[in-house]
Amino acid sequence: MSIHPQPELRGHTLVVTVSSHDGRPVLDRRAYASLARTFHEAAVNDDVRVVVLRGLAGCFCLGGDFSEFLDATKHQQLIAAVTDMFRTLATFPKPVLACVDGDAVGVGCTILFHCDMVIASSGSTFRVPFVDFGLVPDAATSILAPQKLGYAGAFRFFCLGDTLHAEDAKALGLVGEVVADGSAEEAALLRARQLGKKPVAALLQTRGLLKGDTNALCDRIDQEISLFQQALQDDTTLKRLQRIARLAA
Repeated sequence: MSIHPQPELRGHTLVVTVSSHDGRPVLDRRAYASLARTFHEAAVNDDVRVVVLRGLAGCFCLGGDFSEFLDATKHQQLIAAVTDMFRTLATFPKPVLACVDGDAVGVGCTILFHCDMVIASSGSTFRVPFVDFGLVPDAATSILAPQKLGYAGAFRFFCLGDTLHAEDAKALGLVGEVVADGSAEEAALLRARQLGKKPVAALLQTRGLLKGDTNALCDRIDQEISLFQQALQDDTTLKRLQRIARLAA
């Protein structure tokens, strides 16, 4: 039985929780598929004008499910689900906001680069340890991160694996607003209501112009996923992931 909070429509705002179906702050194959389905449906639902992503209490998302990385029988379905979810997010036509209250790690952080605004509590942290795991980043962040953070900021964040605190993330451009701990969701919903009152066509057209051509993002998502899949077939990388998984257990 799923204990994952279901998407909730509040006025014209769809609130979506980023977590696994069994209530963990990670994304597994089922969670990727569920997110993709939710965004597909929201894209054609006129009642939905804005989507707000949130995490579980005290944590946004700790990344992908390591058990699926280490199980070769799950790789094909995992890769398909990840690709569909990020291509769907990259081409989603409506504003997406995120409220981060806690840690955003790995894919729990790269998903934020597709959001139009990220609101974080002051105690939140952001980290992308892909290189430390022997992997490459996902979600077209090899394009989006230099655009948002600048090349030097993106290099430090992804290649050194630096942890960014909320104010640092705001200074670099990943976070739009920093609020008191526990109030990120309220602040995000306020912004969503403001956007929901705007003339719909003008809002969507303006956002589309600002986002530009998304074909390059989809191509890069496919390229990153291919490299990610190759890494999961490398014995040295798998041993590293197994060691990290044991330490985290």
